[in-house]
Amino acid sequence: MPIQFRFHPEKAVEAAAVLLKLHGKPMKYLGILKMLYIADRIALERMEQPITGDHYVSMDYGPVLSGVYDLIKGKPIDNALPLWSKFISPRNEHHVSLLKDPGEADLCEEEEEIIQQVYQAFGHLDPFLVAEWTHDLPEWQDPHGSAIPIAVEDILKNVGKSDDEISEIQQEAIREAYLDGVLND
Repeated sequence: MPIQFRFHPEKAVEAAAVLLKLHGKPMKYLGILKMLYIADRIALERMEQPITGDHYVSMDYGPVLSGVYDLIKGKPIDNALPLWSKFISPRNEHHVSLLKDPGEADLCEEEEEIIQQVYQAFGHLDPFLVAEWTHDLPEWQDPHGSAIPIAVEDILKNVGKSDDEISEIQQEAIREAYLDGVLND
């Protein structure tokens, strides 16, 4: 069974807001998408779980968080659009901006640090250069104008997790999904 984490719109909003606060002005949404993917990838390596829990896809400009991309485009996803729209502006040309600060209540300290480190490494670069950099990530495949799903297992393998570790991460994701289902019903 493929590993699937639950999408956390609150964390996605807070993570995007951290990037926008660090940037201090509207940011190209391509840059936000790239940095959020890189942050999730680092979190999978360090914490064995992503920050956002989003689905990943290979697109022409590299790997993308599909749920966040839909939110940026104004598409409803899991009832998350009202939350996203409260804090992050609709895209204007190729930019989004912070409407108001959602805080960081849902992000743990390590997640905040990862997001800040990713911004320090990539935030000042042209998003197209970052997109090119992500083309070198082994899980990315050229979709030739479409979108190809990226399996969490592939990312975990590519960051050096063993089959046993991946199996444990899968069991943990299943337990969390079960608990979320029980607690949210």
